[in-house]
Amino acid sequence: MNYKELFDMTNKVCIVTGGAGYLGSACCKALKDFGATVVSLDVLYSSENQPSKEEADLGLYCDLASTDSIKECFSKTQDIFGRIDVLVNCGIFGAGYGKDSRIEFMDDETWKKGIDGSLGVTFRGIREIVPYMKENGGSIINFCSMYGLVSPDLRIYGPDNPQTNPPNYGAGKAGVAQLTRYAACSLAKYNIRVNAVTPGPFPKPANATDSEFMASLGNKNMLGRTGKNHEIAGAVLLLASDASTYTTGSNIVVDGGWTAW
Repeated sequence: MNYKELFDMTNKVCIVTGGAGYLGSACCKALKDFGATVVSLDVLYSSENQPSKEEADLGLYCDLASTDSIKECFSKTQDIFGRIDVLVNCGIFGAGYGKDSRIEFMDDETWKKGIDGSLGVTFRGIREIVPYMKENGGSIINFCSMYGLVSPDLRIYGPDNPQTNPPNYGAGKAGVAQLTRYAACSLAKYNIRVNAVTPGPFPKPANATDSEFMASLGNKNMLGRTGKNHEIAGAVLLLASDASTYTTGSNIVVDGGWTAW
C-alpha cells in the first residue's frame, strides 16, 4: 500500500458550495493542491467574477435557495468534466440578526429562512447529487457547526454584537448532523459515502476586529484561540479522498477542543 496515493485527488471532480467563502475557498484550494478538478459554486460569481486559478478550475453562480439553480450547476459540471466524485456542502445563508436573533422576537418567516439556509441547502445538495454518483459512487461532505452540538454562550456576544448566533442556525446545523447519518445509511448501497465536518470558531478576518470579543471566543476552547481557514481543509481532504473509503456516517469535529469540555 502506497499511503501517499490515498490522498491523491487526480482525476476526481469536486464541487464545493459556498466556495467563495472563508472556509469554502480553503477547501477548494486544498482539493486542487492534491490534484482534483474543483468547481466552486457561489452567489458571488458571474462571468466577470471568477475564483482564482489557485483555488478552483471553474466558478458558477448558484443560488442554494433554488433547486433549479443547484440542478443547473450540477448538470453543467457533468457536461463539462464528465463526472462528479465529491460534493462539499459548505454554502449557507442565514436569517435573524440584531433584535431578530433573540428567540423571543424571531418571527416564523425568519425562523424558516434560517433553517432552510443551513439544513435545507444541505438536503437539496444531497438529493440532487445522487443521480450523478449512483453509478460510480462518491463522497458527500456536509458542514455542521459546533453550535449544532452545543449552545453558544450568549454572554460573550452581548446584545449588539453583529456575530450573535441566532437559534435557527444551531437548530439547522444539528439537523445536518442527523441528515448526514440518515443519508449515509440510505446511500451506502450506491457506494456513496456521506460524512460531516464540524468547525469550531473560524471568524472571517474582516469580522475579527473586536479584540475583546476575539479573546473571549478563543478562551472558550482548549487551544486558546480561534481557527484559521486552512485548518478545516485537512478534514475535508481526508473525507474526499481514498484515505477514507471505509468511513461513512461520521462527523469530524475541528473546534480546538470547544465541545470536549
